Amino acid sequence: MSALLADVLVVGAGPAGSASAALLARRGLEVVVIDRAAFPRDKACSEYLSPEGVRVLDRLGVVPDLERAGARPLAGTVVRGPRGAQLHGLFAEARPVPGRVTGLSVPRWVLDARLVAAARDAGARVLERTVLEELLYEHAAVAGAVVRGPEGRRVIRARLTIGADGLHSLVARRLGVRGSGGRPRRFAFVAHVEGVRNLADSAEMHVAADGYVGLNQVGQDLANVALVVPAVWVAAARGRAADFFFERLERFPGVRGRVDRSRIRGGLLTTGPFAAWSRRTIAPGALLVGDAADFFDPFTGEGICAALRGSELVAEHAGAALETPGTVDVRRLEPYAAARRGAFAGKWAVERLIGYAMAWPALFDRAVERLGRREGMAHTLIGVTGDFIPASAVLNPVFLARMVL
Repeated sequence: MSALLADVLVVGAGPAGSASAALLARRGLEVVVIDRAAFPRDKACSEYLSPEGVRVLDRLGVVPDLERAGARPLAGTVVRGPRGAQLHGLFAEARPVPGRVTGLSVPRWVLDARLVAAARDAGARVLERTVLEELLYEHAAVAGAVVRGPEGRRVIRARLTIGADGLHSLVARRLGVRGSGGRPRRFAFVAHVEGVRNLADSAEMHVAADGYVGLNQVGQDLANVALVVPAVWVAAARGRAADFFFERLERFPGVRGRVDRSRIRGGLLTTGPFAAWSRRTIAPGALLVGDAADFFDPFTGEGICAALRGSELVAEHAGAALETPGTVDVRRLEPYAAARRGAFAGKWAVERLIGYAMAWPALFDRAVERLGRREGMAHTLIGVTGDFIPASAVLNPVFLARMVL
């Protein structure tokens, strides 16, 4: 088998992998990235970027290209509760005001391809249509991988292997750290549809007792339409996913009659279950980033931002760990794990608070009504889910009490 030598092997070229590769390559490291896909490719995703996510994209230098490709400014989010209550949170009205007062809505086939190009521009070698077969070990530490691509099997030896391969991360499973069975357990059905009626410059989230729908304009007359349902409903979609998707959309009063089945572009994508997690994000010679490390429910719109912010933590802490010769052991990687906990612990709590509240329609509707009516509260919540206001702004007794009393 042919062999490659690198400082870093990144498995997965989505936002977490490509951004990590670009930032590490900019530090002068030899980086190889593999992905089973050929880019551009589509991906089941809400395609929603908060102002904080856009900040990282700006650091990578890709925002002008994304805007030229049709990315749309995103003002905030409208949430409609199960019984009709509504709030509208705007990034520009939150305090403190973010550096950029809008997010971005952009299709993944545009975003991911541009980030792959950024990784290449930084000097990383990107191998498309290449899959991980097995991890290599030396002295009980990961030392790269055996991969298979268009040129056959090859060995890639690396001092650090990064698992950025998504919700069903093979790297995490090979490391023995991936778990499942958490709650709530949901699946998503996602489509691009033309001509969705009455869309504005904010994303929409429509909540019912048994799921929710997201609407997000991602191009000229093109919307991302995402249906998220509990796992128990998936059996009803087998063999008739499109019928199931459009039938369920009509059960949401705020969505009914707005999405024309005849105007779907491309196929219906699915992903899930969301209740997957990694017990650890570091191991000797390896670390996890993005959905491979921890998955955010798309309701809060944090997935892409968390991937991009995670890539900054990789560049800072893994880059420092690689400055010293020798095995990159867990001790050297612990600062990365600690930084992830500091960056995301509050967001995990907010996500779970919202996710569990959706199971109680009366409570959720009451909270939405209070947030929408009381000055500034909706903007604060959207600022937290937009990643530029700390989670402590809502995870405190005063805010939580005002939200339901």
